[in-house]
Amino acid sequence: MEIYKDLSSPATKQFEELLNSQLSKNKIEEGKVIEGKITKITNKYIFLFIPGLKSEPVIDVNEMKMIGMKDKIVEGGTISVLLEKIEDKNGDVVVSAQKAQKIKGWNQLVKCYENNELINGKIQSKTKGGVIVEHIETGSLMFCPGSQISDKPIKNIDHLIGVEQKFALIKLDMVRGNSVVSRRQVVSSNKKEDKAKIIEKFKVGDIIKDAVVKGYSSFGCFFEVNNEIDVLVHLQEISYSRVNHPDEIFNIGEKHDLKIISIDMEKLQIGCSIKQLSPDPFEHISNYEIGKPYQVKVVKITDYGCFCELEAGLSTLLHSSEMSWTKKNISPKKLFNLGDQINCVITEIDKEKRRVAISHKLTIENPYKTLEDNYPVGSEIDGVVSNYNEYALYVKLANFDIDGFLHSNDLSYSGKPEEELNKYKKGDKLKVKILEIKNNDQKVRVGLKQLQKDPFDWFKDKKINETITVKVISSDNKGLMVKPEGCELEFLIKKSQIAMNASDARPSRFVGGERIDAAIADLNLDKRKVTLSIKLLEELQNKEAVSKFSSPLSGKNLPFSSLSEKLDDIKKKKETE
Repeated sequence: MEIYKDLSSPATKQFEELLNSQLSKNKIEEGKVIEGKITKITNKYIFLFIPGLKSEPVIDVNEMKMIGMKDKIVEGGTISVLLEKIEDKNGDVVVSAQKAQKIKGWNQLVKCYENNELINGKIQSKTKGGVIVEHIETGSLMFCPGSQISDKPIKNIDHLIGVEQKFALIKLDMVRGNSVVSRRQVVSSNKKEDKAKIIEKFKVGDIIKDAVVKGYSSFGCFFEVNNEIDVLVHLQEISYSRVNHPDEIFNIGEKHDLKIISIDMEKLQIGCSIKQLSPDPFEHISNYEIGKPYQVKVVKITDYGCFCELEAGLSTLLHSSEMSWTKKNISPKKLFNLGDQINCVITEIDKEKRRVAISHKLTIENPYKTLEDNYPVGSEIDGVVSNYNEYALYVKLANFDIDGFLHSNDLSYSGKPEEELNKYKKGDKLKVKILEIKNNDQKVRVGLKQLQKDPFDWFKDKKINETITVKVISSDNKGLMVKPEGCELEFLIKKSQIAMNASDARPSRFVGGERIDAAIADLNLDKRKVTLSIKLLEELQNKEAVSKFSSPLSGKNLPFSSLSEKLDDIKKKKETE
């Protein structure tokens, strides 16, 4: 012991150099799994010898019990441990057999995961959200979610606990040291292999005898074949006739023959048909002619029309637009019932697309054609207001199930459209004039003001620059509201058109009831547009005065005031005469 009293002695330094040399030679490093030889076993501890270490590492016997290795240890045997510390604060070597086992087990799991290999395990216990699975080879514990236990819901898994079985690794988290496995993938894979072998026995075109109805849904019916495999008959393959739901035709447990029409080895699915076991009714379409009426049966009603049968299995769509000439937005359920026998005309036959178009309204007299024959455009007809909106009235025309469209602009020549529209309500009787009939579009436009004398006709014999006398109705900052004498229409003379001189262009100069003259500045009979101007009248009068009273030499130099005085004199002279 005396040799260690002086830590700086040559002997101490020589020992340290020898020890470090040995450690370097054996590459002893913290964090690595190394093999240790069991030198002694007591009730509490297991002593190991690892070349290159200062002292013998010690492992607690309970640790070996935890990893299930207690019965496997014997003196002289070897054991794998993780070297955590070469020397702790007490000078002892710290090792762990449990951590070594976990590391070795993890490495094995990683290898299986990378190679997509199944592992052996057994369910140890239940836990929240799933079960704990023990890896048989390494004892590593893994998690199996409840959704991954089986391909079908299982209420009780007691029969699976403690049973060695195959699992698939689906997730490894090296940072957290977590691993997730799936039993479902193994079960499904086994079933897929079995199912694939069964499907390989069949080919497209085969007839399956006595398939049993197992269940159905809104899209088809499921059949069990030879107690081995389930096949689907899609709703469209049940019958040539329209089928709303399989339960209309099948009962659970019934037996039917099926024809295989498709095999998908990737999805492991077999598609079958029942209707293809019998002749295609569409082959009889040659017995029908376009433009000819036939009696059909209503077999299904939807929001957009009715499905009808020309004969058993030969169905077609009667679209809502072809049901009535006048009831365009009405629900088909209000016109027809299931099982109704109705007359329809075939309008189209497309053999390639297997489509037949029919029309019910073509079997009925077209009321728009009848209206046009009896009341051509320009005719007057009685009507009743059936409906209205913010911009038009709908008028039910007498003796016809037709609504004429009466726009608010066609109510009156003089009144404001929105005000005129408010004068009418449902049930009001009125006489209207037919303005337009569109047979193809089933539209009729009518007018009310067209039965009245058009006040705009007052301007038919008028011309631009012509002087007319108007009566002032009112005035504001915008200008003068005036009404021509003998005319029912009112017009606005804008402020800018009141006078040539800006200082005189004041609407306040005029009072209501005053009679003044104005010139027609613009006149468009087609667009029903008239523009009146006092300013234009002054310009025309000045031009006339220049032409009448001035010589060729002096006229161009006359001041505007002189012209105004001359015009005033002429006007006074005319008034006295």
